[in-house]
Amino acid sequence: MIRNCLNLGIRNSLSFARTGQPLASSIAIRSLSLKPNFSKLKLTPPPPGGVVGGVNDKLETPEIDFFHGSYHWDYERITAISLIPLTLVPMYGALSSGTLYPMVDATLCSVLLIHAQLGLTSCIVDYIPKRKFGVWHSLAMASLYAGTAVGLYGVYELETSNNGLIDLIGKLWKDEEADLPIFSRY
Repeated sequence: MIRNCLNLGIRNSLSFARTGQPLASSIAIRSLSLKPNFSKLKLTPPPPGGVVGGVNDKLETPEIDFFHGSYHWDYERITAISLIPLTLVPMYGALSSGTLYPMVDATLCSVLLIHAQLGLTSCIVDYIPKRKFGVWHSLAMASLYAGTAVGLYGVYELETSNNGLIDLIGKLWKDEEADLPIFSRY
C-alpha cells in the first residue's frame, strides 16, 4: 500500500515534469490526521493591562447579580450558621433518647449540600474565571451542578429508604454487630 502510494507520487511528478499537467489517478490520497483540534480549549489571553475598551468609551454598568459579591457571601454565611442548630438538635435527640427527627434530618442534609455547593461555586469562580478559561469554567460549573443533583438524589434515597443521616451516623458509632450492610463480609 505504501509502495503503491510512493510509486503513484513518483509517476505524478514525472508526468508533471514532462507535460506540465498532473497525472489523473484513480486513487485519491486524503490526509488523515488523528491529532485532535484543541483550539476551543485554549485559554484566552487577557487584554493588555487588563483594560477593556478605550478612554472615550462609555462605561457600562454591570447587571445586578444576586449570586455575586456580597450576596453570595451572605448566602454562604446563612447556610454556615444554620448548620449549627441543624446539627446539634438531631444529634442530641438521637444520642440521648433515640428520638429521630426526620424533617430536621432532611433539612440538615439539604442545607449541608447547599453549603458545599455554594463554597465550591466560589472556588470555581475565583480560580477558574470564565473570562480566562472559557470552556473549562463552564465544564467545572456543569460538573458541580451534576454532582449537586446526584447529592440531592442521595439525600432523597437516604431519607426514604433508611432513617436518614443521623440514624446512619448513630449506627456507625455503635458496636460492629449493628447489622449494617456496609460492614457485611458477604
